[in-house]
Amino acid sequence: MKDIFGVTARFTGHRRALSVGLAAATALTTALALWLAFLVHEQREGEQRRQDILSAARQSALNFTSLDYRHYARDSRNVLKNATGGFKKEFAAQTEQLTRLVAQNKSVSQGQVLEAGIVRSDDRSARVLVVADSKVTNTAVPQGEARTYRLQLDLVRQGGRWLTSDVEFVG
Repeated sequence: MKDIFGVTARFTGHRRALSVGLAAATALTTALALWLAFLVHEQREGEQRRQDILSAARQSALNFTSLDYRHYARDSRNVLKNATGGFKKEFAAQTEQLTRLVAQNKSVSQGQVLEAGIVRSDDRSARVLVVADSKVTNTAVPQGEARTYRLQLDLVRQGGRWLTSDVEFVG
């Protein structure tokens, strides 16, 4: 309906413009909310990945620096269950010789991880630097001596787990 002054037509036009504006603002707000939710999700996933990597590296370093001649079979299995690739093959190949050496020297090493930090990481691999101390006792030093290790661990994600694929002693 149109009145003499065209007020109804103008009011309808303003109402239509307002409706279009509100619909556009709603769509923009929804898109912005979805984008922000995606960013938060990505950030949480990244933080969880970092925590998983650090946890796996700390456990591997602890297993590697905590060995007891009385339980060496168990301790070496702990190292191997968190290992893969070349590191796993190399450690497994040396286990028999290490078992004899550790038993002969009555070696006990109690490790403690002091610090760990990620050098680089992506969804499938990571490099972590770890500083660990251990108290080592054996037939040569029955009172024990403290040792500090700086380790570089390379990890890969396999079967939903982070496994150590290489360990190097670094400066």
